[in-house]
Order: sequence, then C-alpha cells, then structure tokens
Amino acid sequence: MTTDFTVRPARPTDARSLAELRWTFKQEDQEGRPAAPARPLEEAERWIRDRLSKGQWLAWVSESGGKICGHVFLCPVERMPDPYGDNAPVGYVTNFYVTPSQRNKGAGSALLEALKQHARSAAFDTLIVWPSEHSSPLWQRSGFQPPEELLELPLDT
Repeated sequence: MTTDFTVRPARPTDARSLAELRWTFKQEDQEGRPAAPARPLEEAERWIRDRLSKGQWLAWVSESGGKICGHVFLCPVERMPDPYGDNAPVGYVTNFYVTPSQRNKGAGSALLEALKQHARSAAFDTLIVWPSEHSSPLWQRSGFQPPEELLELPLDT
C-alpha cells in the first residue's frame, strides 16, 4: 500500500473539484446510460460551496500530487432533546469516492478514518450510510455494520 496522498478537511474553495468528482462518480454509477448529465456541473459546485461555507455539511478530501482524488461527505443530523438521555447528532455519510488510479492504495480507508475521528471527537451517536453492493465490504472493514433498528420508506414519486 502506498501513501502518496494526504487527507484533509474540504474547504469551500474545493467546490469545483468536488463537483467534478461527484459527476464522475455518478457517471461511473450509471453504467450503460447516456454520459451527458441532465444538470449543469455549476449547480453542484454552488451547492457544495454553500453547504461547506455554512458548515451544514462537512467533507474530507484525499490529495495526490496537489490534486483531489477522493472525498467523503458528512451531514450532521440533529436529534430532538431527550429528557432521559443525550441528543447527540447522527451523521449521514455519503458521496464516498476515490478515483480509479488511487483505489486500493489506502486513500479510502484514510478518508473514512478521518471521518470517524471527527465524529468521535464531536460526540456523534452513530454514523449511517447506504452503501453500494460494491462498496459494502470497505464499509464493513471500516467498522460499519448492518442496522438492527433502521427502517426505510422509499417515496418513489
């Protein structure tokens, strides 16, 4: 495993690179579908810059050769105050991606470790993720486990 990368918190100025990687990630996910995005990249860039600037979302990036080559995002979810327990936030983890040239070199694990360290230091209660079939083994190696209590209601419109 090589370590020719660094991991750091994302900054609002990273928004363009993060949007580009988001589009690459989603296009990779769309195997066999048209490659032309239905939405402009600038929309994602503005969204990411706005969320990172306001602290609504957090993200970590992996850099190699001065270029962002991976990222993971965290959306803190507040919980209602509880008279008998704490109301520590839950973290929704999403948009985890490492470029193909940097995969299997430790960057993904390092991104997840930075995310977990932050969540522990900020006293998050739980981190949740909806993994793809392909990414599930990595999440499990990083300590994520299938939920015992989670239910979902898909709202297909």
